[in-house]
Amino acid sequence: MDEHVIEVKDLYVSYDKKRFAVNGISFNVNKGEVFGFLGPNGAGKTTTIRTLTSVIKPTSGSVKILSMDIMKHSITIKSKIGVILQSSSLELSLNVEQNLYLYGYMWNRSRKEITEKVNELIEKFELDEFRKVQVSELSIGNRRKLQIARELIHDFEILFVDEPTTGLDPVIRKKVLDYFLELKRNGKTIFFTTHQLEDADYLCDTVAIINKGKIVINEKKDLLKTRYKNRRKVEILFNKYNERLFDYLKGIDFIESIKSPENENSFYELIINDPSKFMDLINSLLREGNELLWLNIQEASLEDIYMDIFGDRYDKDNKNVLQDN
Repeated sequence: MDEHVIEVKDLYVSYDKKRFAVNGISFNVNKGEVFGFLGPNGAGKTTTIRTLTSVIKPTSGSVKILSMDIMKHSITIKSKIGVILQSSSLELSLNVEQNLYLYGYMWNRSRKEITEKVNELIEKFELDEFRKVQVSELSIGNRRKLQIARELIHDFEILFVDEPTTGLDPVIRKKVLDYFLELKRNGKTIFFTTHQLEDADYLCDTVAIINKGKIVINEKKDLLKTRYKNRRKVEILFNKYNERLFDYLKGIDFIESIKSPENENSFYELIINDPSKFMDLINSLLREGNELLWLNIQEASLEDIYMDIFGDRYDKDNKNVLQDN
């Protein structure tokens, strides 16, 4: 059986005793997994993570971390977890190396242990050239890297991370995610909140989606994708565009949606739910004299599933769900 290291039951959190930022959610997190906690801005992600890490108190319900109640054993729990929040808590007047050493001493690690870990993390997060640079002079991206690296100085059983890749360039972002996977391979559990769906798709074992304070999906990522296994995103370009073909494609029952090309050199964008029928359709169009210049078929991603849940309120360019009015 799976060993639960986080157990949440009927959790409610309200800031004003009128509206609930977290509205009766329940879930478990298994030891050694990456648990993705996704949702739009204002859905309750940050409130949940702040509650689980004892920053704020629950209004009602129960939360157990490593089988300990957060209301009764918060000090012990804090010694066994790592927390990377969105807001920075670095010492701006110290340099990169001093920030890391300071945090190591706060966790009562030996000078030798701290030095080895500092050198490892500075190399891992490509901060060597900034080792002696004061934090106040760092870019936002390098501050974010330092904040993540600093939390990894001490040993923990569960790591809570809230939007950890915000402000990182693609190369470092990938390295950060790979480092989290390395932690997972070493038996650590990661509670990962993000609105970057590609990050969650790459990293997570289980995905929970919260909206308006309620969990709408809580499932193993692979099982979730299986329910959408026949759904495909298709890009297709013919040698010429005509409205008759576009109207014909709109009438096909297994094509859920179709976006018309902006010009004769751009492709149709389709969402289909039966790939086998689609290939039959392509063959029939070719027999009618249409020349196929480009065809790209992609499997369902978390982004596609998100689209299915939130529909037109999903802001594809910003990989997020628009706020409700």
